[in-house]
Amino acid sequence: MTLHFTVPTPLEYFAALVQSDDGFPLLEAAASIAQDEYPGCDVQQLLGEMDHLLARLQRRLGPDTPALERLRVLNQFFFADLGFGGNVNNYYDPENSYLHAVLHTRRGIPISLGVLWLELAQGVGLQVRGVAFPGHFMVKALLPGGQVLMDPFTGQSLSREELSERLMPFRRGAESQGLDDVPLGLYLQAAQPREIIARMLRNLKEVHQASQDWPRLIAVQDRLIVLLPEAWVEWRDRGLAHAECGHIVQAVKDLETYLARADDGLDLDTIAERVNALRRAL
Repeated sequence: MTLHFTVPTPLEYFAALVQSDDGFPLLEAAASIAQDEYPGCDVQQLLGEMDHLLARLQRRLGPDTPALERLRVLNQFFFADLGFGGNVNNYYDPENSYLHAVLHTRRGIPISLGVLWLELAQGVGLQVRGVAFPGHFMVKALLPGGQVLMDPFTGQSLSREELSERLMPFRRGAESQGLDDVPLGLYLQAAQPREIIARMLRNLKEVHQASQDWPRLIAVQDRLIVLLPEAWVEWRDRGLAHAECGHIVQAVKDLETYLARADDGLDLDTIAERVNALRRAL
């Protein structure tokens, strides 16, 4: 009897990783994003490399090392010794979102650096979380004496005053829309792993939209829809990307899904007109 094994596609592999919020494998899911651009990217090798870094870090700590000291040693190891930091010269390079590339170059954007930092921090017993701060992903460590908010792009810890200053442009935008002033604490809530992956994908989405790279955008939209199947705007945006590529049947299907489910969409009439035009093109 001959056994046949089917190798999952990158999207099928991603779907298996993100199907449940219980035990969501943040690092593995984040690393798998690169497989659209690099089909041969070995996610398990990356996990092994991170285990090796964690073992190096653990040798610097004793079993009774206080949490604050663990945090200090981690930051020395990650930012100073290993040299991780923000890619200030090419911030919008898609490579900044591919963890295997970030691990190699030591350069990334806040969220990719943050995911690697979180993995090491959890590995040495720290209580840490990602923070979906507007415009700039943050991380925080929960210590016995309070919490420390950090910018993974620079490794700096930030005071409440500095955080409030960074929020000012977003608060002005909210006020211009008639929204009440939101307390700082609400911006510092922990982000769930699914939210972190969605933010990573939407960063790539913005890059591909800006360059009008529709095939790569479709690949990102495929993942967003697997991750957030009821985020109807993602169906709309995939449909529009398919239309740009001339994939009229797929475009109509996605846009009709959006029209049927997004009851509160402000662009429903515009999208309906686009669907009619695509149908005429068929």
